[in-house]
Amino acid sequence: MLDILIQLTYLTAASLFIVGLKRLSSPATARSGNRLAAIGMLLGLVVTLFDRQIVQFEWIAAGIVVGSAIGAYAARKVAMTSMPEMVALFNGLGGGASVLVAGGEYLRDPLALSADGLFTVGMSIFIGSLTFTGSIMAYAKLAELMRGNPITFPMQKPLNALIAALITGASVYLVLDPTSLPVVLFIISFALLLGVLFVLPIGGADMPVVISLLNSLSGVAASATGFVLNNSLLIVSGALVGASGLILTMIMCKAMNRPLSNVLFGAFGASGGMAAAATGDTNKSIREVKADDVAVMTAYGSKVVIVPGYGLAVAQAQHVIREVASILEAKNVDVKYGIHPVAGRMPGHMNVLLAEANVPYPQLYDMDDINPELESTDVVLVVGANDVVNPAARSNPASPIYGMPIIDVDKAKAVVILKRSMNTGFAGIDNDLFYLPNAYMYFGDAKKSLQGLLGALKEL
Repeated sequence: MLDILIQLTYLTAASLFIVGLKRLSSPATARSGNRLAAIGMLLGLVVTLFDRQIVQFEWIAAGIVVGSAIGAYAARKVAMTSMPEMVALFNGLGGGASVLVAGGEYLRDPLALSADGLFTVGMSIFIGSLTFTGSIMAYAKLAELMRGNPITFPMQKPLNALIAALITGASVYLVLDPTSLPVVLFIISFALLLGVLFVLPIGGADMPVVISLLNSLSGVAASATGFVLNNSLLIVSGALVGASGLILTMIMCKAMNRPLSNVLFGAFGASGGMAAAATGDTNKSIREVKADDVAVMTAYGSKVVIVPGYGLAVAQAQHVIREVASILEAKNVDVKYGIHPVAGRMPGHMNVLLAEANVPYPQLYDMDDINPELESTDVVLVVGANDVVNPAARSNPASPIYGMPIIDVDKAKAVVILKRSMNTGFAGIDNDLFYLPNAYMYFGDAKKSLQGLLGALKEL
């Protein structure tokens, strides 16, 4: 009877995971989806403790208290600009936890594990270790603790392939010699090294894809650990994370019109271009505007679209842009937000950022939904975005971003670009948008520039 009750609870928890994951697909239902998934995880944890017949609950309780305190503090204190770094760390912790659990089960009694169980242990610690150091590297790049652009060296790809082959071979050997602890340590050590080498050649422009993929890998590692423990809930939850992370990874790749292999091995952004001013191209000129100019352009238009990018997050200007939109709406201006799938440093970064500022969900439009409306838009405010609005993606076959779907802001009657300078974006290439006749540059820190615009709008 107890076993039936445990399995029914696992089924309930898995159902909550699935429903919660479905509700995460919309900003309007994401909060409730997150709560449902959290309830499912709580049920799974409580039942698993009884299922495994754990005797020393003191250590479990201590871990829950310490972990909950750290998680609550991080969730409350982390800035929106640091959210991608926190997600990267959480992915790494998930992979590390899988290594510890699978390794602990191996150390408990390696001879009790079947051949497929031993191989699964090898795969679990392999994928978990790779995810751990790969996520740490992603964190370091996002936090600018190291260079964010791709780092490459000769024979890098063959070396990575060799290490992966050695780890796979060691996992097979573990099946033949279950008591060989040095083999397990070999797998862990080289998988940790591979995680570092895996992320080194990936630049900042591709970080949304990397975070999604590492999230998927953390789920795969957890699912493999579930097979080691014969725990159905861990298998299902890990598979859900792995599948959803992979689907999101492919969506990101589609949004950039690049295959996953190019993202992982192409070292995109390693040798990008420079702004026209820096290259001495005197045939290109820009039109600079001030706050008063932008206020008149937006206040007397009928439709304004705001396109946010990472610069908005860096300046922590989400609340100010919300105030600007509110004033424009009070002047009967139709305001919408156009969100590119890879804007920011992680999937959904702009949606989370704007949700924090209480931007109404119906005003948030995906790229495919906002593009048809841009030709009838009076003014587009591009706040901190760069590569995702570069028309070279449509018109210049020589451009490294050619073919990437973009938000077609250049089709609006006027587009105002808020940037600190003429520096290039993550892709390291000049933006043709800046030099179009309907484009205007509004230089400065995004928050200060928007505060200036806010003041000018109030005076109209």
